[in-house]
Amino acid sequence: MTTDVPRGDATALLRALARVDSRNPSLAAGAPGERAAARLLADVLRGWGFVVEVHEVLPGRPNVVARVGRRAEGTRTLMFNGHLDVVGIEGMTHAPFDAEERDGRIHARGAADMKGGIAAMCAAAVRAADAGLAGEVIVAAVIDEEFASAGTRDLVARGIRADAAIVAEPTRLAVMPAHKGFAWIEVDVHGRAAHGSRWDVGVDAIRHAGLLLAELDRFDDEELARRTHPLLGRASLHASRIEGGSGMSTYPDRCALAIERRTLPGETPEEVLAEVRDACARLRERRPSFDAEVRLALAQAPSDVHEDAPIVRALGAALGEEAMPMRVEGMSAWTDCALLNAAGVPAICFGPGDIALAHAAAESVPLEEVERAAAVLTRLALGWCGGGSRD
Repeated sequence: MTTDVPRGDATALLRALARVDSRNPSLAAGAPGERAAARLLADVLRGWGFVVEVHEVLPGRPNVVARVGRRAEGTRTLMFNGHLDVVGIEGMTHAPFDAEERDGRIHARGAADMKGGIAAMCAAAVRAADAGLAGEVIVAAVIDEEFASAGTRDLVARGIRADAAIVAEPTRLAVMPAHKGFAWIEVDVHGRAAHGSRWDVGVDAIRHAGLLLAELDRFDDEELARRTHPLLGRASLHASRIEGGSGMSTYPDRCALAIERRTLPGETPEEVLAEVRDACARLRERRPSFDAEVRLALAQAPSDVHEDAPIVRALGAALGEEAMPMRVEGMSAWTDCALLNAAGVPAICFGPGDIALAHAAAESVPLEEVERAAAVLTRLALGWCGGGSRD
């Protein structure tokens, strides 16, 4: 595998990374994981003069943490964060790892989500160093963001911190300081099995589950619609899965529901769990035979950095220096920003590509956006950390 990537060349680095199959094995059976991509990136960044550490997070799946510049009194540190893992390739309409270039775009699984962002942030860090960076930039290329974010969790657990962070997810070069969280709720609705003719004995768990869904639909329509965020819109819930029943002539004794609740900043998993349990309690008042167990399966917190925060203003200034408009929007997907913010590192999303193409049958990233992102992030690093001419 070649690591002959010219110093600071974002396009060449993107091409090299996009040719590496780094599918997340927790999502795609038999997938290779991030090791090869991490090795390539570590070799490139060492060749560019970074101090590089490789941390094994899961077997065969390492983070790359690379530093350039130096910590000095009166300077600040900046983290560039991105994930090396990509999702599966089933149903793709082009070769997933050929990194074909056409129409000014690189076409590959992970090109938008988010190897274009990784290439831009690495190029920006070394360009800032070459311009006389006074502080330190930390490049964190992590594993597993697409599944459980084991990579950034490990980063935080090791005590790696910065004064602010950019997560280079695809934002179409908009500044995205906030995103929703989510909570996955599992509900087991209990009934009583009986022959289909025995209405007097049987308790239909599926019908009861339907009543609960109707109650949650009312809650979504009447209550959650009123909970809004200026960048993220409204809170919401939806039913993700339903399973139950054993035969046409049998009352089902169990029905399993899976519900996803998208949360706004300030909402907690405990509150979401209580909402579903309260819905069950209301239903039980009307239908005493209703019986259900509710549990929290997984939750990820929202992320919210104020639009007037120093890192947001600094990124706006960098965009202005590149004669680019500052568009502030909410990120539709969950990202590792939430973990960094929870660890005390103000983190916002900014990067090339469109999140709408992430995980899609055809995925690509415009090379022009990758280069523009690299230019803006170079300006940001110099403005945030201090040093060098930015003209």
